[in-house]
Amino acid sequence: MPDEEVLGLRERKKLDTRMALSDAALELAFERGLDNVTREDIARRAGVSVRTFNNYFTGKYDAIIYRQSVRIRRSLAAFRERPVAEPLWSALTAALLEPLEAEQAEFRVPTAAQLAEVRKLFRAPELRSALFTGVSEDWLELIAERTGTDPLRDVYPRLVTGMIGTVIDAAMVAYAHADPPVPIAPLLRRALDQVAAGLPEPPR
Repeated sequence: MPDEEVLGLRERKKLDTRMALSDAALELAFERGLDNVTREDIARRAGVSVRTFNNYFTGKYDAIIYRQSVRIRRSLAAFRERPVAEPLWSALTAALLEPLEAEQAEFRVPTAAQLAEVRKLFRAPELRSALFTGVSEDWLELIAERTGTDPLRDVYPRLVTGMIGTVIDAAMVAYAHADPPVPIAPLLRRALDQVAAGLPEPPR
């Protein structure tokens, strides 16, 4: 079993390095502004070489969105564990909120200046879509399996998968433009609840 233990330590070290680089990228973006951050700056802040940075990320945007990508993957894992008899959207809601609720104790509401940098990220549509694109097929397969539908022949599982991505995107945009700043978890829950209610029109 020693080889397995060594592999576990190696994988843990890789994950720690990836997270350190992502955190460094976000810290620098908040401190200097996103336009003034380079991959060299990020590597230096994380205490690694630029070559190491390039082994993990394609650029600063990729590094910055990594933590959110991890949350989405954790939601996917949480969804796999939800009871089979649980209504689909209830299971999805619980799974999507689980990573945020687990981090609640350490979460800090961003400042207005920090959110200004987050909004710069959202001006690149390919970055917003990249958050969910990497796992959309996994969601599609799980939803099809849970509902007994075919991911290619049936419309339903793909519609649900698309709605998950839309809900995440809508909550993140609302989070980035909130004034005053607010936590993202309540925004995500509100979006999920509105979908569950059939998207009724807001009061005028």
